[in-house]
Amino acid sequence: MKRNHLIKPTLDQHYPTISHGNGVYLYDTDGNQYLDGSSGAVTASIGHGVSEVVEAMKEQGGKISFAYRSHFTSDAAEALAKKLSELAPGDLNWSFFVNSGSEATETAMKIAIQHWQEKGFERKNRIISRWTSYHGITMGALSMSGHVQRRKRFVPLLEDFPSISAPYCYRCPYNAEASSCKLQCANELETVIQRIGSENIAAFIAEPIIGASAGAVTPPLEYYPRIKEICERYDILFIADEVMTGMGRTGKMFAMEHWEVIPDIIALGKGMSAGYTPMAATIISDRVMEPILTGSKSIMAGHTYSANPLSAAISLEVLTYLERKNLVLAAKEKGAYLLQKLQMLTRKFEIIGDVRGKGLLLGLEFVSNRISKTPFDLQAGVTARLVDKAFAKGLLIYPAAGAIEGIAGEAVMVSPPLIITNEEIDCLVEILEASLEELQQELHEEDLIENMQAI
Repeated sequence: MKRNHLIKPTLDQHYPTISHGNGVYLYDTDGNQYLDGSSGAVTASIGHGVSEVVEAMKEQGGKISFAYRSHFTSDAAEALAKKLSELAPGDLNWSFFVNSGSEATETAMKIAIQHWQEKGFERKNRIISRWTSYHGITMGALSMSGHVQRRKRFVPLLEDFPSISAPYCYRCPYNAEASSCKLQCANELETVIQRIGSENIAAFIAEPIIGASAGAVTPPLEYYPRIKEICERYDILFIADEVMTGMGRTGKMFAMEHWEVIPDIIALGKGMSAGYTPMAATIISDRVMEPILTGSKSIMAGHTYSANPLSAAISLEVLTYLERKNLVLAAKEKGAYLLQKLQMLTRKFEIIGDVRGKGLLLGLEFVSNRISKTPFDLQAGVTARLVDKAFAKGLLIYPAAGAIEGIAGEAVMVSPPLIITNEEIDCLVEILEASLEELQQELHEEDLIENMQAI
């Protein structure tokens, strides 16, 4: 038997070998076709095999692929930074390029702390974050994450950052109704600030729409304005983790635009390069940069491949393509169509408790009783089973299990490339429906669905 040398996500699992991609489809070496209903890891936003990006890759590769940032800048990196400053709201005009979303959020954390150090506030070095969140797998990013399952192996090594409840209206932490909750989950930030002391806090970080840890949980319209107001009142920076939501995914260039709130720092990744190269960025406002510019004049962060010319040129072409094809508007329009289709599935499948999200970042949460919102125990493996069934039928969807303290809560995200057509959405929903039908029948046979009143 041929041994393996590559460490894969599950060591004893067989994975098909990818051959090529075209548009919203991927193909393995056995000739099987897969509709990329999750854009990989919510990454391949402009689809696969875009010739313009491949040409930009070749052109820059023919010039120079790598130059160390301590020795040279490059036209590609300068142009990409300029493009991001044009796209970003307010005075978010400075970009620090890294290789992944985890590095982008960790760099955001470091810059926030350095900002206060350069102003003489050495004690402002704590980051407040939320439970039911995910900001990355490096130690700093994981410390900021409230993803219980991904934290638990490393808890002794992590900073104790997650502090407040998520704006999870479907499962309100205060058992309140959205219409009368008075934003208690946002006000919780002020309580924590008062307990810790604003003199010890550098920043608050949040995903505009919660992704991997909950499945497209979307706060009410009043939530982020309240959060921003609290941050400003206590002189705390607001970091928006737009690694998953940024670059048009939600029907806006940046998801925070839905709430008309401008963060102090933004972390980007995924859709910034659309999977064509490892590339991410931390975008910093003029106000945050000012004491560093007049002080040490150096950001204490960096990686060997930061701002490499090849990745910069590829990402620039991705953003140019995004604008040229008007894909931000497409995400809004196609997202509305897909959302309607997913909502229609609730009529047929009693295990669907909630459908949520914005644009083409949509989520389905599954329950054993829709009336009581009783969650499935994670041991039932509902999310994994649905993902596997869809995969076997040629559809990729993204798992998001464990939102309820890491012991319950099953969800998936449906987030296809922004280029998807209505006909391809119909195909996606058809495969998803067939997969749900199989799953729900199995759960009934296993007596895992509670008896409930007619819906």
